[in-house]
Amino acid sequence: MSATRQARVRALAKINLDLRVLGTRPDGFHELRTVFQTVSLADTLEIAYTPARKTAISLVDNLAIADNLVVRAARLVMAAMRATGRIEMRLTKRIPIGAGLGGGSSDAAAVLLALPAMVGRAIDLPKLSAIGEQLGSDVPFFLLGGTAVGIGRGSELFPLPDSPPRRGILVAPGIHVNTAQAYRDLSPRLTTDLQQNKIVSFQSVTWDTGSLASARNDFESVVFEQHRKLATLKKRLVRAGATVALMTGSGSALFGLFPDDNGISRAIELLGEVETFPISLVGRARYRALWRRALKEHTTPGLWPLQSRYSG
Repeated sequence: MSATRQARVRALAKINLDLRVLGTRPDGFHELRTVFQTVSLADTLEIAYTPARKTAISLVDNLAIADNLVVRAARLVMAAMRATGRIEMRLTKRIPIGAGLGGGSSDAAAVLLALPAMVGRAIDLPKLSAIGEQLGSDVPFFLLGGTAVGIGRGSELFPLPDSPPRRGILVAPGIHVNTAQAYRDLSPRLTTDLQQNKIVSFQSVTWDTGSLASARNDFESVVFEQHRKLATLKKRLVRAGATVALMTGSGSALFGLFPDDNGISRAIELLGEVETFPISLVGRARYRALWRRALKEHTTPGLWPLQSRYSG
C-alpha cells in the first residue's frame, strides 16, 4: 500500500494597502489598481495525499462551505499534473468570510502550492497562476505573498519590496457588503479626469509604501453611505492613533496600522464589542519561509514555487 504524505499549512489573509477603481473594461470587469499585502491572520489547512489509481477528494471544514474553492483547486491542479490519488483535507477557518480579506482565495492558493510538492509533479509559477486565475482574481497573489501591485482585474502582479514590519488590528464587523452593488454605485462617479488623477496618486503610494500617507480605498465612498457603522469604526481607528486606517477590498473588514502596542490597545477599547484580530504585515521573505517550514518534509531547498523531493 502506498504511503500517505501529510502537511499542515497556513493560508494567510490579505489586506489592500491601496485600492483604486478606474473604469469598466471591455470584458465587463473593472480596471483596478491595488497594493496587496499578506498579514498574519490565517486559516489552517491539513492535507493528506495517498497515491492511487483514481482521484478522490474529500474536505472537512468548520463552516460547511458549499462549493469550497479548496476542492475546486485540488481538482484543477491534479488534472494539470495528470496525477491521481486520494486527497483528504481539513480546513480550519479563522479568516472572516466575505470581508475583503481573501480567505477563500488564500485557501485555494495553499492547495496549489502544497499539492505539487506532495505529489511530486512540478508546475511552474505561470501555469499555477493561470490555474489560480480560474478560481479567483486574487488567487495568483497568494502564490507570491508579501507586497505586490495588482492591476487589470487584480491578477496582473508586480512584486514590491517588503514593507517595513508593522503591527495593527483587523476589524470584522460582520456586515455583508454586496460587491456587485458597490461597483454599480461607484461606476457613475468614474470620470476620465478622475481616472488620471487616481493613476498619479496611486503611483505615489507604490513609490512609498513605508508611509502610505495618500493611501485610499475607492469603495469607501459608496460602502460607507450604505453602512454608516463602517465609517464610525474607521474614525475610531484614527482616533486611537492609527497611521493608516482603511477598509480592505469591498469590505466590510477594516484595518489600522499603529506605531506601537499602546495604540492597538486604545483601538480595542474604542471599538467596543466588534470582533478584532491583532495582525502584523508579512513580507515575501517571511511568507516563503513559512511555506518552506511547512513543506520541509516534501521539498528540496531552492526555487519558488518549492521543488518536490519526490520528482523523478
